[in-house]
Amino acid sequence: MFTLDTKIPAPVIGAFVAAAMWGVSPLGPQFSVAPVLAYGATALFALAGLSFDVLGLSVFRKMRSTVNPLKPQRSTALVTCGVYRVTRNPMYVGMALLLLAWAMYLSALLPFVGPAIFVAYITRFQIRPEERILKGLFGAEYLAYTAGVRRWR
Repeated sequence: MFTLDTKIPAPVIGAFVAAAMWGVSPLGPQFSVAPVLAYGATALFALAGLSFDVLGLSVFRKMRSTVNPLKPQRSTALVTCGVYRVTRNPMYVGMALLLLAWAMYLSALLPFVGPAIFVAYITRFQIRPEERILKGLFGAEYLAYTAGVRRWR
């Protein structure tokens, strides 16, 4: 049976969702916010998203474990330090925040559905399969980690 589990890299999904958000932005209600607030919120969400992404990647590199989301079975270490003490999925959180920044920038209501679609897709087709694999690789250590740190925060 064909499944999308760990088949499409999250950045590709994020780019697809971002393009769809841009495509639907003129179709629904627009909103107007003072430019300083709109650009400030956009910058804040983008900076937070990039921070989560960079911090997550740097910890993986430091631990010398795979960052390839298509091959979670190649994980050589259970990464629980740094930003991974806050969320089990900082790179996905970062991408969701970048999509939220994009929605703010587009100044329309329909694009705000994009981050929710991204979170739902990534949870089902990336995070849950990764969790099954990590549980098999790291057993009780992984279960203890999941008991104390949430997926999305």
